[in-house]
Amino acid sequence: MQKSYSEATDNELVELSIKNPNAFEELVLRYQSRLFYYIKRISYFEDEDIEDIVQEIFIKIYRSLNIFDGDLSFSTWAYQISRNATIDAIRRKQVRPQTARLEEDDMIKIFKSNIDIRSELELKEHLREIKLIINDLPYKYKEVMILRFLEERSYEEIMDIVQKPKGTVAALIARGRKILIKEAEKRNLLISQG
Repeated sequence: MQKSYSEATDNELVELSIKNPNAFEELVLRYQSRLFYYIKRISYFEDEDIEDIVQEIFIKIYRSLNIFDGDLSFSTWAYQISRNATIDAIRRKQVRPQTARLEEDDMIKIFKSNIDIRSELELKEHLREIKLIINDLPYKYKEVMILRFLEERSYEEIMDIVQKPKGTVAALIARGRKILIKEAEKRNLLISQG
């Protein structure tokens, strides 16, 4: 008896999708919302534009199923394609990132993952300052921190997605963390020592 599509692994679905387009629907269901929120976090597009980008991504993925490298997880491959499509869309629109599109909980999660901070309740009172700090964070740091702390990707997956060596990824995260800490100290958002 053959497994249903919902029981198949991502890589099994890739193989099935090459023969039967209906199997691809399951991959779309699994990843559509994840990729939407990932793009929303790393870009500055409105929801309608993001939906268009996601649609383009799935068309690109479907057309490239035959060249999928099984050494990568499908998830990593989909994020890599999404990142590249988002960068291309930014270039096409000639949009320079200006303000974070992160949800309140996302901003707090990035802070809590990197800094010994006050309680979450106190942080919510300082949300405006947190948003300013994250907005001012250079894109190259923001991108890897979003992948690590919000998308919960491993260093290896981040390396594959941003196509940079592990040492570079680690350095970007460490530098981004330093900037967050320095700015949080300036704004008195850290727990007082003593």
